[in-house]
Parts: sequence; structure tokens; C-alpha cells
Amino acid sequence: MTVANLKSAQEMGLTDTEYSRIKKILGRSPNYTELGLFSAMWSEHCSYKSSRKWLSKLPTEAPWVICGPGENAGVVDIGDGLALVFKMESHNHPSYIEPYQGAATGVGGILRDIFTMGARPFASLNCLRFGHEDHPKTRYLLDGVVAGIGGYGNCMGIPTVGGECTFDARYDGNILVNAMSVGVAATDGIFYARATGVDSPVVYVGSKTGRDGIHGATMASASFDEDSQDKRPTVQVGDPFTEKRLLEACLELMSSDAITGIQDMGAAGLTSSAIEMASKGEGGIELDMDLVPSREEGMTPYELMLSESQERMLMVLQPGSEDQARRVFEKWELDFSIIGRVTDSDHIVLKTGGKVAASAPVQPLADGVSYDRPWVEPPMPPQLPALPASLPAPLETLSKMLGGKDLASRRWIWEQYDHSVMADTVTGPGSDAAVIRIHSTNKAIAVTADCTPRYCMAEPKLGGTQAVAECWRNLTCVGAQPLAITDCLNFGNPEKPEVMGQFIRAIEGMSEACSALNFPVVSGNVSFYNETEDSNIPPTPQIGGVGILEDIDLRCDLALTAQCNRLLLVGGAPKHLGQSLFARNIFDGDFGPPPQVDLSLEQKNGNFVRQLIKDQLVTACHDISDGGLLVTIADMCMAGNRGITLEGEETANWLFGEDQARYILATTEDAVGIISEKALRAEVNLAEIGRVGGTRLTLNSGDAIPINTLNELHTEWFPSYTNVS
Repeated sequence: MTVANLKSAQEMGLTDTEYSRIKKILGRSPNYTELGLFSAMWSEHCSYKSSRKWLSKLPTEAPWVICGPGENAGVVDIGDGLALVFKMESHNHPSYIEPYQGAATGVGGILRDIFTMGARPFASLNCLRFGHEDHPKTRYLLDGVVAGIGGYGNCMGIPTVGGECTFDARYDGNILVNAMSVGVAATDGIFYARATGVDSPVVYVGSKTGRDGIHGATMASASFDEDSQDKRPTVQVGDPFTEKRLLEACLELMSSDAITGIQDMGAAGLTSSAIEMASKGEGGIELDMDLVPSREEGMTPYELMLSESQERMLMVLQPGSEDQARRVFEKWELDFSIIGRVTDSDHIVLKTGGKVAASAPVQPLADGVSYDRPWVEPPMPPQLPALPASLPAPLETLSKMLGGKDLASRRWIWEQYDHSVMADTVTGPGSDAAVIRIHSTNKAIAVTADCTPRYCMAEPKLGGTQAVAECWRNLTCVGAQPLAITDCLNFGNPEKPEVMGQFIRAIEGMSEACSALNFPVVSGNVSFYNETEDSNIPPTPQIGGVGILEDIDLRCDLALTAQCNRLLLVGGAPKHLGQSLFARNIFDGDFGPPPQVDLSLEQKNGNFVRQLIKDQLVTACHDISDGGLLVTIADMCMAGNRGITLEGEETANWLFGEDQARYILATTEDAVGIISEKALRAEVNLAEIGRVGGTRLTLNSGDAIPINTLNELHTEWFPSYTNVS
């Protein structure tokens, strides 16, 4: 066995201090394979060594939470013996290096996190951040990422029902691809990643192991440089048809009592799955590397352990159930190999040719390392310049905003995804939140994903608060009771104090919002080192939320209907233009502080709106966010192809301010009085601001624009952009 040295450790991303610590743990110098195990498990991606201290401040408990952070996915109880299982993960670095496979395997990985827990995935979302639209790589990355997501999800037969896509020059060198998936399971049928029962068989199932993705976790824990494209071999290659068979085989075997523990082989492959299962089982594990199915000749224990080949699982079986399990996986034409056993040694031991190839204690590997990084307060944004004396006509400004990259319809993207497969998607992409029926019931789940990076860049704490609050509002808009969130915390280099300050403040904001809104964090992911040649991305704490509709018939969406004729504003008149899309369009930049978030007001207004929907007093609902009130109303007009006559101030603040905790409601003339009385009792600010009807969006001054024209402007940017030669 080759003894590794400090140079090898540095090449694997370990520091001098970490290498010294490894030698102390082992009582000797590690060999090359052992060093590989430590480098993967102690990477930022696997050990959360810069974030662990701060993640502990997030609220994670509620009466409906079955399983919080620490497992493959979070689990919440939705009643009637059913549970939701959900998680969001990043695949940023791989998607920049190889956009199709990076995005595709990001989808595959998050789906495995769901069915590893015993749940059948029924919905996926994605949140995409690209660089400037004119950057030479942006169109290539956009095309590849969208194709990869669609290619994998569509082949799996799992609908992609929502998400986000934005463009900003600060992502030029480091795009973000965050994938979320949601599944349903029986509350008494949740599986965990624990290796228990001495001498219980450890079984490898799925695809064979190749050399793709070796040290992918380490690559994801480092910044990019001019040689980043040379890292293509660290990107995994996905096969959705194999994953579909793996899903069905796992769920079939899970219907028996054969499996005692199961973990997918994601980041760090067989290394992380084996070590994490042994650690949670408080024991050890012994693996015979000669029995690991491989698709390439001469693979070493180091390569077999560090490969991130896709569509693989590691499981521990009840002794005596091996033949039953083998029959299931052979029926689905998947590899099945008993590669080891559970031990009481507290070590992971790898053997080849009957000899020990590596041996290390499990707990130090699983515990990783933890750092209290130095940090500084993020700087305040520049002040908002004075508004020009003469503003463009409001509807001209609206047209410019709706037809630009920030607000243009994302239809070009989501039409490449199958969002109706399985026939349970009731409200799909383009809504505040997607609504999916729980099959064979009248219950439904609402899912959404939100973040406003320009707010987070200006004031990270406020941005973190707002991301959670907007997620909560979007679930409320469709009538769902918000239950819990998952997160994907995308930040730059944590070794830079200003980046660490952004992270800490964003966590504080998220924590305050989750506590105030009773909206716990049950799963998530941290993606650091989103940096290219000293240029860090904006802090982007992506929030994915789930909510429950006990009765799918009591739902709402943003489209104006023929039944409504009155328009109401909940939450008061806006006053704030800082960090607004209006300011970005007028001044060609992001200026001023973001709008404040009053969490008690968010809760009061949201609960009021949700009850109105439940009482069937509202025919359409949309929260006010990007672009302000006029953009929100235009969205509702375009979704329902109905006009509105808007009554109110024709000022920039009133039309385009992005003040929080506000909703636009459409209702009937008969219901206005009832709603007004309820608002008075609830001390909710309510105002009637317009009439629904016709085919034009009209301001009280008489300026008007046809809804068909708005729709044309709104939908032409993406097709025009992607077809440019």
C-alpha cells in the first residue's frame, strides 16, 4: 500500500493541519486510499465544516415534523397515515463544467434522496441562476442545463412543476443549478441510513461503478479558475432509465421487511454511503472491494470508493433475506452484490485480494472537521439615485419590464419539462405555487421555491428573511397551509470574511422568519466556493417550501376568472423602490436597501388571505413581489386573459414598489362587503383598487394596453434569445 504524503493531501484539498490530524487519528501516515476517504468526508460538500455551527441556529421542529435535517431528506406528517419527503440540493460546479450531465445528475441525485427514504417522488422543481445574457457561455449553459433537467425528469416520468430562472452578470463564472424533489410515503414506512446488526449483509445495488465523478465532492468544495473545464472527468454521467428501474426495485423491496438501512451513493459515492451508515448505526463496516460491480478494468479500491457513478444504492439487509432481495433486483435487471458486512469494530475496513487495503475509524471520518471562520459585516448598498423629473409612462415601463430578461415568461423553459405526467398536477409552472393531488385522495400538496438574490446581496439578513416570507406567501396564495422548508444555501468562498458574514446574516434572517411563521427547516444543502478567480456569486439562500390543502377543491390561482369583477389590495400602499426591478430598469443597477419584512404583518395578512380562500370568497390571488403592484396585476390579466381598470396613484412607488406582505385579490361584488368586514375585525389593511373586465389593462388616467399585446411582449424574449445564431 502506497503511503500518502502532505503533497498528496494538498492535491486532494486537505490542509496541512488536517493532514496532521489524520496522522494523529490513525497513529501513522495514511495510505493513498485512506487519505482519499478522509479528503472526501472532510470536504466542505460532505462535512459542512464552515457552516455547521451556524446551521444549528435554524428551527427544525414542529408537531408535524417526523424527520428533520441529518437524513437524506426531511419528512413531515400530512395526516391519514401519509408523509411528505422532500429535499433540495445543488449541482452548481458540475453543471458549469458539463451543463447537460451536471444538471441531469443533479435531478437524479435528488430523486434518489427521496426514494431512499421509502417515498415515491411525485414532483420536482429547479432554481437556475445564469450569468449575463450576453456572456458568450450563457446560452450554451442555459440550453444544456434545461435539456439535462428535462431529459432526466421526463424519462423518469416525474413531473417538473415549478422553479425559477434569472440572469445576472455576477453568476458569469459560476452558475447555480438547484434541484428539489418531493415524494409521498406511509408514515410507518420511512427508511433511514443506518447500518445495524453485527454480521448483517451489506449489499450494493444498481449500476456498475466506473471512473466518472471521482472526487466530485472535493471538486464541489473548491473555487473555479481558468482551468475549470479540465475538471470534466469529475462530472458524473446519468442514465434515467436505470434510475427508474432502481426506484421501482427499491420501493418493491421496501414493501417487505428485508431492508434495515439504505443510503444512495451520492457525493463521495461508496465512501460517504458506507461511512454515514456505519456512523448512524454506531458500529463498523467491512467491504470486499473485489465484489464491487465495476464497468472498467483494473479499478483500484481508491477509485471504487471515490467514484460518483450514478444510479447506485447501498443497503443493509436482514440476515436471511438475501435471496429475496436478489430476485427483486435481478428482475429489474440491476446489479446485486453482497460486498460486505456490518461489524462492531467502529472502523471501516476495505479488503482486496484477502488483504486489508484501508482501515480507519468511522466516527472521525463521519464527524469531519468544523471551523469557526472569521467574518465581517457585509457592506451596505449604495443609495438609490434620485428619481428623474420625468418618468416614462407607466404602461411603457411595464411593457419594458415584462418584455425583458427579468420578468419575461419562462414558458420556453418549462415547456421542455413534462409537468403533467402522472395526471395529478392541478396547477403547474407559472403559478405562485404548483398544486399536486395526492394520488387517489382529495388532498393536495403545494410546492414552491423562492429567493431574491439582489435583496440578499444588498442586506443578507433581510434577504434571508424575505426568501422565507415569500415562499410562505406563495403557498398561501393557492390556499395551502405552509408546513416546512428545505434550503439550498449558495454562497462564495467561506474563507473570505465578507462571504462568511453574508452567510451568517442570511442564516439569522431565515431563522427569524422560520420561527415567526412556524415554518421549520427539515432538510437542505450548503454550497460554498461558488467563486471564480476571486469573483463570488451574490448570496443566494434558495428556499423550497411545501404546504397542504386538505381539500383540493378549495384552492386558488392567479388567473382572473369570468366570475370576478372587483380587485382588492391587502397590505397597504407601497412606499419602497430600493432594490426593485423598476429601479434596475430605470437606473441600470441595483441601488438602495431592500424592502423591510414585518413578520407579524406577514403572518396576519397571510392567515387572513388563506381563510378567505378557504371560505371561497376569493376567485384569484397573487402576492406582490418582483416588479410591484402593476406587474402583479398584469400577471393576473395575462393568466386569465381578462382586463382590469386600475384605480390609484400613478406614481413609481405605488405602481412598482416591492413592499412585502401584500396580495392582490379578485372577488365578486357581493363578496366585497363580507371581506371588508372580516378585514376590519382582523385589523388588516384592505383597499378596493379596481374593476375586472374587458380585454385591456387600463389606468385611471385612461392609458391602456391590450392584454394580447402584454402576452406577446411577455412571451417573446426567451424564444428570441435562444434562437439567435
